[in-house]
Amino acid sequence: MSTLNIRPATEQDIDLILHFVRELAIYEKAEDEAKATPEHVRRTLFCEHPTVFGLICEVDGKAVGFAVYFFNYSTWQGQHGLYLEDLYITPDARGHGAGKALLQRLAQIAIDKNCGRFEWSCLDWNTPSLKFYDSLGALPQTEWIRYRMTGDALQALASGQKTVS
Repeated sequence: MSTLNIRPATEQDIDLILHFVRELAIYEKAEDEAKATPEHVRRTLFCEHPTVFGLICEVDGKAVGFAVYFFNYSTWQGQHGLYLEDLYITPDARGHGAGKALLQRLAQIAIDKNCGRFEWSCLDWNTPSLKFYDSLGALPQTEWIRYRMTGDALQALASGQKTVS
């Protein structure tokens, strides 16, 4: 019988976290978008007052996955929420409870921190993950359109420059 352990990520996990980030980016067909460096991870997850946190999932002492999360805020609820930025389980460890265990730990963190909700995003083509989340009772939020601003558009807005549509 395998022993599953979920622990907080530590600074010694930086290379492991980046390895999992790259594997996730490859899976999501976006490898060229994974630009994080060890210094980025050190500065954000392991600074004096982090606002983003990580968990490492191990089976029999071997790291098989991770989760990165942060807290947001709902003005309607008047409570924080927990937002799961990334969850990744290595292909050979999938289907054995590691992903569910990570989500359960995150749900417990949300409860312990009095969060009003626990949210994440999933690519619309990722059928295995969508089915898994549905099986847990998670509900897709189809009435919202997610927006993102990066690069030149972000710089232009910040500086007050006109952007081109």
